[in-house]
Amino acid sequence: MSDSNTPEPNTCFVDSRRLTGPNRYFATTGAVLALETTALGFSATDANAHERWRMAVISICAALGWDAPQPAVQRHASGTLLAFAAPFDQLFTATEINEWAWEQASGIFSPDIAASRNDGDGKPFDQLHIFGGDFAGTVAEFKARAAAEMKPALAALHAAASERDLPVMIDDDHVSIGAGTGSQTWSLVQLPSIDSIPWQTLHSIPVALVTGSNGKTTVVRLLAAILKTSGKCTGYSSTEGVMIDGREIGGGDFSGPAGARLVLRDLSVEAAVLETARGGILRRGLATERADVAVVTNVSADHFGEYGIDNLNDLADVKLTVARALGASGTLVLNADDPVLLSRAGQIKTTKEFKVALFASDDAHPSLVTHRKSGGMTCGVDRSELMLSHGHERVSLGTIAEMPLTMNGAAVYNVANIAAAALAATALGIAPKIISAALLRFGRLRTDNPGRLERWDISGMTVVIDYAHNPSGLSLLMDASLNARLKLTEHERRVEKGRLGLLLGQAGNRGDEAIQQLAGTAAGYQPDLIIIKELPSMLRGRAMGEVPALLRAALAAKQFPLEHVITATAEIEGARRLLEWARPGDLLVMPIHQQSVREELVSMLNQLQAMKWQAGSPLPNLEP
Repeated sequence: MSDSNTPEPNTCFVDSRRLTGPNRYFATTGAVLALETTALGFSATDANAHERWRMAVISICAALGWDAPQPAVQRHASGTLLAFAAPFDQLFTATEINEWAWEQASGIFSPDIAASRNDGDGKPFDQLHIFGGDFAGTVAEFKARAAAEMKPALAALHAAASERDLPVMIDDDHVSIGAGTGSQTWSLVQLPSIDSIPWQTLHSIPVALVTGSNGKTTVVRLLAAILKTSGKCTGYSSTEGVMIDGREIGGGDFSGPAGARLVLRDLSVEAAVLETARGGILRRGLATERADVAVVTNVSADHFGEYGIDNLNDLADVKLTVARALGASGTLVLNADDPVLLSRAGQIKTTKEFKVALFASDDAHPSLVTHRKSGGMTCGVDRSELMLSHGHERVSLGTIAEMPLTMNGAAVYNVANIAAAALAATALGIAPKIISAALLRFGRLRTDNPGRLERWDISGMTVVIDYAHNPSGLSLLMDASLNARLKLTEHERRVEKGRLGLLLGQAGNRGDEAIQQLAGTAAGYQPDLIIIKELPSMLRGRAMGEVPALLRAALAAKQFPLEHVITATAEIEGARRLLEWARPGDLLVMPIHQQSVREELVSMLNQLQAMKWQAGSPLPNLEP
């Protein structure tokens, strides 16, 4: 679309997206444009251009009758994000307005340049650029595009639902009003008349959003188990799939809007717990406009450099987007042991008020003490008991060591996950005795929380499987695995005393520094063997061998002996090689990235345990 005589623009569009729900920038729908600055010429971080963009957006939106566009500029290390609010049924037009406004503001496309560029049909490569300074012509073009896109019947339906205080979910193909047992869904091409809708049958259900850097899936599963114990048919979505009342209806990563919609549109669901990952928030916003509870477990260094996240403050702000779905009766559950999260939460700007509940490892944490004095809800550990404080009520939910998720108290981080789930359940109206019963039962079976701290003891050898996908998660996993060994009886410790083996790998979308930090964390535990795994299905732009090479070099930089490092070409191969290396008494820690590999490995370990296989003997051929 260019020729050698036409100067290239020095700022490129990385991405132009529709924000279809509450998001990092505002509590409504809109558009966001990601800009990346090249080394030449005009900078995407120019403050004067940002102001011109802002004025262009305001002018066009006013001409189209779009109220309160709230233009927002977010500068970051590799460029700038430009976002503004727009009507939910005109978001494609909004994305084009965003591009046009930046092109006009930056001057990277003049009318002469635009006219000289053609697509394959002989038309200007982007019809919006030909208007140049002709504002009236630009307005007319956008009005025509908005009119072609808007859906008056859908807007009327949305307004009617809002008047009745009912939640609405809209995607590219369907609209639903209500949630779960109180919902109904229609195709966008066959919308009902307002008078034909059975409004009296539609209602909301209890909804909890769960986000954070680590522990999300565990909190989701535990909270769903508590709700199920209370007698509610509960649905949840997570990185591991969608479950309705214990039945899987979708496998794989459903921690984004698609998984939330599957749960909230299921007519059997009486309560919903929705894992809400960073990626979905940044790409589309929240799937639901409202929730009763929002949990943020923690924030740790991960995904830096992606989509405007440069540091922990940025990440905390993204995670705290879940608070935008809370109404005045809603509750935001926060980790008081996370100073960054607590600080950023105090700066949240929303149009609604909500309650706050705090958890911490120590019930005497100063923030918890202060919060209780003002009538706030808290949960923390007091002399080995998990204490829940709610108004004037203060009750024990049980002894930490008796809660299976804690591995007899060794998995300290799961104490935090338990406390978060307990607060969320309390905010949803579940009685303490029901919460306690679930906490004392959940985790006895590996199937309660698959892929999270699963443990096998096979003839004196121990294998631990987890997800642990970042340095913080790996550190927590290693501590829990090693602490569990220390809590054995003296006889068991003698039997289990042995070597430490670790399976190490990372997806390609992490930055070099994050990958190096993961290796540094691993080296700090001085394993007797590290097997670096290649993840061919998770290269995400990197070449085969690139991530293992980074890990290996980082281990060497930490003076870790490379004769104790082996590289495997696939995740399951790495797991097998660890098992082949093991002897009685060894501890094998295996963070597994891929669900299919985990399922294969679980089957293998179950068979080895059933046949009482002895570590150090040849690994038998097993059924897949």
